[in-house]
Amino acid sequence: MNFWCNKNLYLMLLGESGLFALALILAYGLRFEFEISPEFFLQMLRMMPAAVGLKLAFFWVCGLYRGMWRYTGLADLWKIGRAVFMAEVALIIYVAFTSHFQGHPRSVFILDPLLAFVFACGARVLIRSLYEASAQPKDWLFALLPERFCAPALGIRALIVGADDDGARIAKEILEVRDSGLLLVGFVDDDPVRIGRNIHGLPVYGPLAALVSVAQMTRAEEILVSAGQAGGHLREIVDACEAAQLRIKKLPALADIASGKVSVKALRDVRYEDLLGREEVHLDEAGIKGYLEDKVVLVSGAGGSIGSELCRQIIRFNPRLLVLFDAGEENLYSIEMELLHQHGFTRYVTVLGQVQDAALVDTVFAARQPQVVFHAAAYKHVPMLECNPWQAVTNNILGSRTVMEASVRHGVRRFVLVSTDKAVRPTNVMGASKRVAELLMHGFQGAGTTFMAVRFGNVLGSSGSVIPLFRSQIERGGPVTVTHPEVTRYFMTIPEAAQLIVQAGALGQGGEIFVLKMGQPVRIAELARDLIVLSGKDPSEIEIKFTGLRPGEKLYEELITAGEDVLETGHDKIMVLRSGRDGVGQDETLDALFEATRRFDVDGVRRELESLVPEYSPANDASE
Repeated sequence: MNFWCNKNLYLMLLGESGLFALALILAYGLRFEFEISPEFFLQMLRMMPAAVGLKLAFFWVCGLYRGMWRYTGLADLWKIGRAVFMAEVALIIYVAFTSHFQGHPRSVFILDPLLAFVFACGARVLIRSLYEASAQPKDWLFALLPERFCAPALGIRALIVGADDDGARIAKEILEVRDSGLLLVGFVDDDPVRIGRNIHGLPVYGPLAALVSVAQMTRAEEILVSAGQAGGHLREIVDACEAAQLRIKKLPALADIASGKVSVKALRDVRYEDLLGREEVHLDEAGIKGYLEDKVVLVSGAGGSIGSELCRQIIRFNPRLLVLFDAGEENLYSIEMELLHQHGFTRYVTVLGQVQDAALVDTVFAARQPQVVFHAAAYKHVPMLECNPWQAVTNNILGSRTVMEASVRHGVRRFVLVSTDKAVRPTNVMGASKRVAELLMHGFQGAGTTFMAVRFGNVLGSSGSVIPLFRSQIERGGPVTVTHPEVTRYFMTIPEAAQLIVQAGALGQGGEIFVLKMGQPVRIAELARDLIVLSGKDPSEIEIKFTGLRPGEKLYEELITAGEDVLETGHDKIMVLRSGRDGVGQDETLDALFEATRRFDVDGVRRELESLVPEYSPANDASE
């Protein structure tokens, strides 16, 4: 009813009828050089009702009277073309049927549809232009004036990298958003075919290697990188921005803009994770569902960076109950509130306590009967544990053994130990303690619970990561402190690490140590320099200061230790180690380690760790 009561509908029909009639009159006029004889004039009048009526009918069928002309787009113009063509075919059939084309000039049937198409498109474009002009009269007025008479436009002057289809669409979105805060000054592209062209009135400059001169010429302040361009070319884009001293922002994915999930204004700084260029993880969701769906799952260290992301991944597979176990009150509360309010997940319980508290752990396991355990609780700050080695033993070894014992006692089906690359030929107490935890896992294998461990390197953004430290140092103007010019580390994002841990849990048959493929190691000095650039700073103005290796640190991390063979799994990002080393159980050596821990005997703890982990070689000096 609202559609038929809309007065604009009748205005459209009336106006378009007049345009179609005019198209036919002009077609006859052009055919006869505007000297139409009475005979052909009568012929034109007799044919006009059919010509106008058929066009209106086909326009109606194509839905051209349901849209609002002020929002006319390219799709509407294609519809007009189809409707005009079909209407003219129908008109030709009508004339052939009624008069067999006797006395009808053939050229009229060519000119009429062409003129009707031009008039219909022109009317819609005119209406849209008038609406846009009324919405922004100043912009339209200044567009008619020479540039030197116009007031400078407001907004951050920005260049878009990539003049492809994605770049053009994103530019159009930005230009149509009035308060985007951006003033586009052009594109930068390496394709010589595009350089020198214009897209939406914006020039295409290039190549990217000439960004310094382009930035000076356009007075650009920022570079905008689309999600598509941020793939394999992001490194060279960052290097070019560093040379041109431009800030760099990443645009949301075009699909997210088109779907309305995000606004084109949702720009964000390019993060270091983007530079890693790691591909999206593909999970065997059927296999993961098989061991998580409708199961009671316990995550120790659930409030930590890895533990909390494990919780986010686990709830995707619909567990019956998720037990959140953590020693930190604030972290535990944070993940609880996130699960409840952001994800709407309510099937959880929280346990505030330490994993080395055997009575508490046993009570929780007895009450909740978990079927799957992810043991992520650990102390992992290397220099801190060098000063307090008893805490590494208490939490990383005694705590792990306590949870493993409870898992066997209460019939847990799968136990996944979250380990670290620092367990490989460790030079620090933290790495040695995690290696002992891996050996404990081997010792418990065969007791009814399927045990496995997952070993990976540094995680970007985790607690203790260098990224937050570097960012705070950059914000203060430096210096950025790096231990050694040649120190390298493996890096992975938190979601990627958690997803692969969950995936590894589905692959384990018992006793495996899975190794996540970490890609190429990253020099920390280069990481610091990249973060300076990504923060919009000039690397020449912020000092990178080398402080020397800290106690327990080594230059290079490894993922495989001596005596371990690497085997492929069914997943392209996960390998499995086959180890000939026997596990560690409850023996005198472990008792001696715990006794040294109770005495807070630093040398005694290190000595007992050496006896348990022969490849452990503690660095007595930071420079070693």
